[in-house]
Amino acid sequence: MAYLIKEIFYTLQGEGSHAGRPAVFCRFSRCNLWTGLEKDRGRAICRFCDTDFVGTDGDGGGKFATPEDLAAAVEAAWPFEGRDHRFVVCTGGEPLLQLDEPAIEALHAHGFEVAVETNGTRKAPDGIDWLCVSPKIGSDLVVTRGDELKLVYPQEGGDPTQFEGLDFRHFRLQPMDGPRLEDNTRAAVEYCMKNPNWSFSLQTHKYLGIR
Repeated sequence: MAYLIKEIFYTLQGEGSHAGRPAVFCRFSRCNLWTGLEKDRGRAICRFCDTDFVGTDGDGGGKFATPEDLAAAVEAAWPFEGRDHRFVVCTGGEPLLQLDEPAIEALHAHGFEVAVETNGTRKAPDGIDWLCVSPKIGSDLVVTRGDELKLVYPQEGGDPTQFEGLDFRHFRLQPMDGPRLEDNTRAAVEYCMKNPNWSFSLQTHKYLGIR
């Protein structure tokens, strides 16, 4: 089975616990909560996604036949010769539809710390160094432990308290982008200030004008 990758690029992590950290983003094509096509958005479980993950035509994207091929492409996007500080963020779409232990092992062999951003509806393979789960209300959450739970806020029916009993080191609230971003930001800030077990997460890459 080939790995279908939308794009691979070097940037700064824009959100969550690793915000500001240099990273290679490896965006997997496809998601199980939305086709990525606008005509299907109204029927999607996740209707607020703002990411293009359809196809394999982005910068550095393609079909990679083996874990080694994928890891080599990720390494080619890292602009330094040494192995210090190598960090890859596997995202999507939904990366856990495709990311498996052999791919993680290959990335480790190339010196990368492997982070994953997932909707949490698929079992996570062993070997992930940093696991961030972003629950989507209306889906069945399978991954109930990890490093970071990052809840896009507000979501209809998505009271943050329903996630507080899960086994995560960090709980973060991130305002939903879109036409109500200003209102959503104020609401997320207010919630975090009243509930200090939650920290505020901002999509800094959008303010910086980077991917």
